[in-house]
Amino acid sequence: MQVISPLIEVAPLSALILGTIALGGGIYETLLVDPAWPNYPAIVQPSRGGINRGLFWGPVHTLYELALVVAAWSVWSDTGVRWWVIGALMIHLAARAWSFAYFIPNAIRFEKLGDLTEEQRHLAQRWTRLSRCRPVLQTVSIVGLCVAVSHLALRVP
Repeated sequence: MQVISPLIEVAPLSALILGTIALGGGIYETLLVDPAWPNYPAIVQPSRGGINRGLFWGPVHTLYELALVVAAWSVWSDTGVRWWVIGALMIHLAARAWSFAYFIPNAIRFEKLGDLTEEQRHLAQRWTRLSRCRPVLQTVSIVGLCVAVSHLALRVP
């Protein structure tokens, strides 16, 4: 019987939990915040009493990314699980690259604008439409982690 390190079990499960928290935040923003804020920008402007999305997303993404890296490292010798975790990590990193290139800079700009002009409102609506893809990418990443955790669970005596 093969002895499995607790880190091999805990790291992918921790990444899965943190990824699911991020998915919940993404769904919340997509369904409740994003439809409203282009018409009422103060909702996402902390200086005007709106939500400060960075207080949630900064820690959640940092912890999730650390957990994904630790999970990949912990299962590296297990090729049946490794590729699922690496796939989850790569999909998440692609989504983060898109966020750093487009979403975050524009979100910061919208937070600082005050009331939006008609043109800015259209840009904000485009931002919210494109942002709907991010929970989909997060879901794909989580599915990879679910498969990895399932493989590990089936091996535990």
